[in-house]
Amino acid sequence: MGKKAKSTAKIQKANDRKIDKSTLPPPPPPPEEEFGSAKPLDKPALPGSGFKVLGSDGYDDGGVADLSLLIDLEDSVQRRRRGENEYFQALKADLLPRATKGPMAKMSRREQKVSLAQLLFSEDDDCEDKGPSEVYVDQVDGEEDASTLKHRADRLAQARAALRLSLLLREPACTSLSLSELCKRKLTHSGKDGAEEALRCSEKALQIAGEGFWDGDEIAIEAEDSPVIDPNYETNATTPGLANPAVLKLLPIRVSHLCLRSAYLQRGNALAAMGKEAEAKESYEKVFPLLKDEPRCARVDWERHSLYVNIGNTYSRSGDLDSAIAEYEKAEKLGNEHLSEEGGSEKDGKGMVACCKRARAFALKRAGKEDEAKKILKEVIEQQIKDNMEAAEAAKKAKEEAAEKAKEEAESK
Repeated sequence: MGKKAKSTAKIQKANDRKIDKSTLPPPPPPPEEEFGSAKPLDKPALPGSGFKVLGSDGYDDGGVADLSLLIDLEDSVQRRRRGENEYFQALKADLLPRATKGPMAKMSRREQKVSLAQLLFSEDDDCEDKGPSEVYVDQVDGEEDASTLKHRADRLAQARAALRLSLLLREPACTSLSLSELCKRKLTHSGKDGAEEALRCSEKALQIAGEGFWDGDEIAIEAEDSPVIDPNYETNATTPGLANPAVLKLLPIRVSHLCLRSAYLQRGNALAAMGKEAEAKESYEKVFPLLKDEPRCARVDWERHSLYVNIGNTYSRSGDLDSAIAEYEKAEKLGNEHLSEEGGSEKDGKGMVACCKRARAFALKRAGKEDEAKKILKEVIEQQIKDNMEAAEAAKKAKEEAAEKAKEEAESK
C-alpha cells in the first residue's frame, strides 16, 4: 500500500512554510563590501538636507546605513551562515530569537528591533543630553528638582531595557551600544558617584566590540536595576567579539569600529568623572584612528569635536591651560570650516564654535583668568541671542509664506 494522502491541514501547513523568493529582500553584500555610512551618497537622502561632505561632491546619509548595519547585524549574519531559504523559513516559522513574554510578546522580531532602536537612539525634546555633542560635563549638583531626577531615572531605565532586549534578540552590536549608553546615562543620573559603575559598563562594551570573547551572563548583570557584582564569579567568556577573526567572515569590521568609537568615548567620560585625567585622555585618543577614513560631515565632525574638547578639558583640570587651549582650537577649527566652506552646516558650525568658547571660558576661569573668561562667555551669549532672533524671524517669514501660498491655492480652485 502507498502512503496515505496528507490531510488538508498538513498540506496547508506545508504550503505556508514555502518561501516566495520573488518577495525576499536582496541578500546582504559580502562583509568586505559593507561600508555603512562611511560611503557618501551621490545626492542628499532628503531634499534640502544639510548633509554635505566637506571637500567632496558627496552627501552624508545621516548615519542611516550604520544604523541598519547595527540593528540588522544578527539577521545579516544568519542569512550568510544559513543561506536565504533556511533563514527566511526560520523567520516565517518564528524560530529566530525574540522576546516571547511581557508586553512585547505579540510583536514580531522586526517590530522588537524597531523598539530597540527607539530605546537606544531616540531623544525627547527636553532630554538633557539631546544633541550631537558628547562633551562630558558633571550635571549632578544635588539641587535637581523631582522632574529632572525622574527624567534621568527613566532614561537610565530605558538603557537597561535596551540591554535586556539586545541580549534576547542576540544582537551583539546593540548590546555593546546599550552598555555605552548605560555608561553615559549613569553619569548623567549619578554623576561622580556612578562613575565606577559607568566605567564597568564601558569596559564590557569594549569586550563585545573587541577581538576576544565575552560572557553573556556577566553582561546581563548590568541590565538589573541595582547590579551586584560577585567578586568570586568565574568568567565564562565563550562568545566571540565583533572583531574576533572567527566572525569576520560573516560581519564587517566596521561594526566593531562603530561600537569601539562609542565605548572609548564614554569610557573616557567615566574616567574623567573619576578624576583619572591621563587615562581619560588616552581613551579619547583611541577613537581618532577609527575616524581617520570617515567623511567630513557635521555628524562625524561633532564626534571629532567632542573628543578635542574632552581632551582639552583633561588638560585644563590638570592645570595645563596652554595644552587645553590648543585642543579647543582644533575643535573650533572644525566649526569654522563648516561656516566658511561650501556646503558646510551653518547651524552645526555655530554650535561647535560656541561649545569651544564655553570650554575655553571655563578653562580660563579655572586658571584664575576670570576677566578673560567673562569676556568670552559674553560673546557666546550675545551670539546666541542674535541667532535666536534670526531663527524666530525666519520661522515667522516661513509661516507667512506658507499662509500666503495656501491662500493663493484656495483662490485658484
